[in-house]
Amino acid sequence: MNKKNLITINDLSTLEILEILKTAKKLKKSPLSKKTALKDRTLALLFQKPSNRTRISFEVAMVHLGGYVLYLSPREIDMGKRESVKDVARVISRYVDGVVARVYSHQDVEALASYSDVPVINGLSDLEHPCQALSDIFTIQEKMGKLKGAVLAYVGDGNNVLNSLLLVCAKTGVNVKVATPKGYEPQKAILENALKFAKDNGSKIEVFNDAQEAVRESDVVYTDVWVSMGQEDERGKRLRDFENFQVNEKLMKCAKKDTLIMHCLPAHRGEEVTDVIDGKNSVIYDQAENRMHVQKAILLKLLGKR
Repeated sequence: MNKKNLITINDLSTLEILEILKTAKKLKKSPLSKKTALKDRTLALLFQKPSNRTRISFEVAMVHLGGYVLYLSPREIDMGKRESVKDVARVISRYVDGVVARVYSHQDVEALASYSDVPVINGLSDLEHPCQALSDIFTIQEKMGKLKGAVLAYVGDGNNVLNSLLLVCAKTGVNVKVATPKGYEPQKAILENALKFAKDNGSKIEVFNDAQEAVRESDVVYTDVWVSMGQEDERGKRLRDFENFQVNEKLMKCAKKDTLIMHCLPAHRGEEVTDVIDGKNSVIYDQAENRMHVQKAILLKLLGKR
């Protein structure tokens, strides 16, 4: 059986990314226009981590497309401990038409995809968060009317969200300026890969250890939490190391007056960001809503017409 997974942004060509954005735009205008497209299809949400946006947006998206959702919590499956990833994948794919996996280790979602007979979507791993990044560039396109030539400044930790943003921006012509403390830069292999795509698509990627330098002349300032799930033991050190990388009024004065503020949420106000995310330049709630529209487009691409 031929199937396509979405484990990393690299699973999508530039053309496929643009097609997803185009479909998402249509679906946002008419949310129930495809209400029977996935009739009788079932999507399993296999989650090792708690979730707000990822779970709700996928559940609502699947319902709007006429399908059914089965949520599998860590206590029910305990993948990799109670039962091997291989056995989970081979059994679940006998029951459902697709799987969204939200895992701690990227190796688990890769293994799940390799053993599954149905499409597997990465709902978050320690390496990438592709669904988030696709929604982010959809939001940028929606607000700015373009992607090519736009400048996104990412301030904070070189984490999974940044990894996916680097790849999706490089593939769609968005310029990226990254600002992290020393030692928290994006993964070298991801950065090198993104630089190749950027060269092919006429965009530019720069990495700084100075937040003010990164946000100058940016169209978007994006940040994420400093302490992700699973990094709680590093909290004290991280709060010290990221002290000068908070997105606040002082930092935003270095950007243009109309620069947008983005955050993938949940936000820790007073840490990586202040209440500037409640201001007129913030698009965080539109960004969150767009998860649903983009994920409808992803589901139609991977589960439709099979």
